[in-house]
Amino acid sequence: MRKWVYLFTEGNADMRELLGGKGANLAEMTGLGLPVPQGFTITTEACTQYYEDGREINDEIQAQINEYIVKMEEITGKKFGDKENPLLVSVRSGARASMPGMMDTILNLGLNEDVVNVIAEKSGNPRWAWDCYRRFIQMYSDVVMEVGKKYFEQLIDAMKEKKGVKQDVELTAEDLKELAGQFKAEYKAKIGRDFPDDPKDQLMGAIKAVFRSWDNPRANVYRRDNDIPYSWGTAVNVQSMAFGNMGDDCGTGVAFTRDPATGAKGLFGEFLTNAQGEDVVAGVRTPMKITEMSDKFPEAFAQFKDVCKTLENHYRDMQDMEFTVEHGKLYMLQTRNGKRTAQAALKIACDLVDEGMRSEQEAVAMIDPRNLDTLLHPQFDTAALKAATPAGKGLGASPGAACGKIVFSAEDAESWHAKGEKVVLVRLETSPEDITGMKVAQGILTVRGGMTSHAAVVARGMGTCCVSGCGDIAMDEENKRFTLAGKEYHEGDYISIDGTTGNIYDGRIPTVDATIAGEFGRVMAWADKYRKLKVRTNADTPADAKKARELGAEGIGLCRTEHMFFEEDRIAAFREMICSDTVEEREAALEKILPYQQGDFEKLYEALEGYPVTIRFLDPPLHEFVPTEEADIEKLAQSQGKTVEEIKNIIASLHEFNPMMGHRGCRLAVTYPEIAKMQTKAVIRAAINVQKAHSGWKTKPEIMIPLICDIKELKYVKKIVVETADAEIAAAGIDLDYEVGTMIEIPRAALSADEIASEADFFCFGTNDLTQMTFGFSRDDAGKFLTAYYDAKILENDPFAKLDQNGVGKLMEMAIKLGKPVNPKMHVGICGEHGGDPSSVEFCHKIGLDYVSCSPFRVPIARLAAAQAAINSK
Repeated sequence: MRKWVYLFTEGNADMRELLGGKGANLAEMTGLGLPVPQGFTITTEACTQYYEDGREINDEIQAQINEYIVKMEEITGKKFGDKENPLLVSVRSGARASMPGMMDTILNLGLNEDVVNVIAEKSGNPRWAWDCYRRFIQMYSDVVMEVGKKYFEQLIDAMKEKKGVKQDVELTAEDLKELAGQFKAEYKAKIGRDFPDDPKDQLMGAIKAVFRSWDNPRANVYRRDNDIPYSWGTAVNVQSMAFGNMGDDCGTGVAFTRDPATGAKGLFGEFLTNAQGEDVVAGVRTPMKITEMSDKFPEAFAQFKDVCKTLENHYRDMQDMEFTVEHGKLYMLQTRNGKRTAQAALKIACDLVDEGMRSEQEAVAMIDPRNLDTLLHPQFDTAALKAATPAGKGLGASPGAACGKIVFSAEDAESWHAKGEKVVLVRLETSPEDITGMKVAQGILTVRGGMTSHAAVVARGMGTCCVSGCGDIAMDEENKRFTLAGKEYHEGDYISIDGTTGNIYDGRIPTVDATIAGEFGRVMAWADKYRKLKVRTNADTPADAKKARELGAEGIGLCRTEHMFFEEDRIAAFREMICSDTVEEREAALEKILPYQQGDFEKLYEALEGYPVTIRFLDPPLHEFVPTEEADIEKLAQSQGKTVEEIKNIIASLHEFNPMMGHRGCRLAVTYPEIAKMQTKAVIRAAINVQKAHSGWKTKPEIMIPLICDIKELKYVKKIVVETADAEIAAAGIDLDYEVGTMIEIPRAALSADEIASEADFFCFGTNDLTQMTFGFSRDDAGKFLTAYYDAKILENDPFAKLDQNGVGKLMEMAIKLGKPVNPKMHVGICGEHGGDPSSVEFCHKIGLDYVSCSPFRVPIARLAAAQAAINSK
């Protein structure tokens, strides 16, 4: 028979996957001889079985739970429901990954009116007995029966008002007894039956509720944000109660062995006398600092300090602990590796190395790479944020915080910025022509689009805060207004957005600049020492490239040349090219753009100081470049010597039903070879100039042909590139190496990678489009149905944010296995947005990529994730 339940004495810290983090640590503390109230853990496998059995606890599991209740009674010398010596327990969740506050807890289980009267009389403390009972009824009703706390809170408030008191602790035993009666009546009114009296019925209900809470909305969101698989399930811990609410010689607290905000060594936490654990976190009463506990309970505090030292030395990490003092005696209820800010994580990692508790590799492995984002972007002032309530929520598409006046167009963003105003650009969705407005905005908010929408990708590259896909906004762009949560917002109104959480706030919340701690450089140096993957950046401007180099980028893995065409002085020439009738006219228009593009490339090469630069040739469909405003159409018609009607007909002819799968990428170079020629001249001439100016650098451009699906496409475009490049190099009389490779972003390219590799110097996986085409999901519209997919457990994550290793990942692995034997010198990278996602970086290490490329501000994240992947693989 399978073992579904373990006593704390039967487990240890290595059984985390089976017992969950809390259960494994309770077992480990028991093994260390620490004062732990005893009990048992129902395994994570039992939770998984509960869901397989249609959300029911099967007979075998129930039988083992009943067996372990008897064992617990023998250990404690108390009995469930006994009128002489009753056993009361807490029932708590415990997933293998810490999920603080996400799932549910029930305290004081085992009480009924008979038991309350017994413990009231035997303890000589009727107030404590009735306080425990009213708390239990409230918790059980809320957590198990989902009645909701507010109804009970209203009854408590009414009682306090009636008695003329402000604090719960001022209510008498009689008041609490009356409240318990009111709570039971409320329960019956809401549920339609009496509150359960049988402790075993109560326990089974509580265990089911904890299993059920694994699938509650807040837990599901937390798991998606923290890469915790749904299949893991949660364990349930049934533990005998220790009471902190029996009087002034009792209390409860939460403490850390180091400051979770700064990482400074020393006890940090809070303590409340005459209270239970929920009171500390609920904020109903103001707790005292943990150090004040020494005055109240000197012996317990001295023991607690010893326990803290024991636990930190044992786990070799900062501990987060919950404890209770009952009549002066200390009980440990939980320990876990504490959650901490990024600054604290870096300091703690460095201090643990200096203290001889951790190796460099271990220190690198214990830092969550995603937290580094908060070091690099502005954040909201903590106190101001605490007081604010979100008005809405979208996707946290680019980290940081932004506050400014609302504007509705790129042009308005520029003009308001020129007047010294801080603005937030609010759009239905952004397009490449919004780039100038996006650059000057504090933040960007869109109604449509996902994590790899234009707004998200560009904002991340610029390090600008972005919230995308807030479908609750009712937009009226024409009249420069929108409605959210019942309020109408107009141009010039203040709004604040959080690009990490996706929260949107009405009005102004002040922001503070990010600060990089001194330990940052030290940890990054360790990461660089142990990683195998190179880390490049996706950058289109010298400023982005410079920032990426500062953050440790070893080259550019993706320069999107189309973003260079939208500057005021070149968009007109590009539009001329689009509207030209002949090759000669197109070449004349492109000749105007050539010096600008060449200048851009020179600045990029210089910013990268001799590191490789991969330049993707023109990718988006041409309709993205044509004017939409009447005045711009008239201006273009005039410059082209055409009528407004003719220009409008050209624009209409560029319309595509599915432009992301239409006339774009290498198809543009096949149709208009002159575009590829111009871009090749710009790339090579820029490299020649920079190599002449900086003889110590090895300037080696990598030209990337996008959207290849057949070797013949690559051969056709490569021939144009090579002939043009070789002619430029010969004319300059200089030795210059360059490479021509391709983006693997169409499934067919991955499937025929052996053929394509014979013509490619490198592969770079464009996983934004590869994901889109593999799933058949539009990356801008998937947000409309992904929530339903999460709810139905069809998907656990947004595949555009976290690489789909089972599908897209298999195509990548296949392309490498097919391509590398054909061309062993070929280097392989990834430049989709997944290049900055830690779990995706680990996968890229595993399948043998040479580098990952990501937006500049994610470079440190990728460096750390790459090091962790290398360390873990050993």
